[in-house]
Amino acid sequence: MGYFAHVTETIVNEVHVLADGVTDDLPFPESEPLGQTFLADLWGDTPQSYVECSIEGAYRGCYPGVGYIWDGTIFAPPVEPEPDPVPTPDDYTVQPEPVIEAP
Repeated sequence: MGYFAHVTETIVNEVHVLADGVTDDLPFPESEPLGQTFLADLWGDTPQSYVECSIEGAYRGCYPGVGYIWDGTIFAPPVEPEPDPVPTPDDYTVQPEPVIEAP
């Protein structure tokens, strides 16, 4: 089986699975141009839009999912946004302590 990530700019949109016959049962990286051409002809994209990946993560970092980042060398998980901080009592407006003067 051949696995190809469809990448727009640097974001993975989807991952396609191709039968071995499409890539002539060649190993990576010889299989990549065959899969790229097949998918580009099928979907009307440029061959460079498709990047071969490994389901075992044997090459190119890890197996990508939708939203993963392709930096031109490896796939990386999407960056999670920082969670909003949990408010603490100090985050609320605190009235200053009143000054009490002796009579």
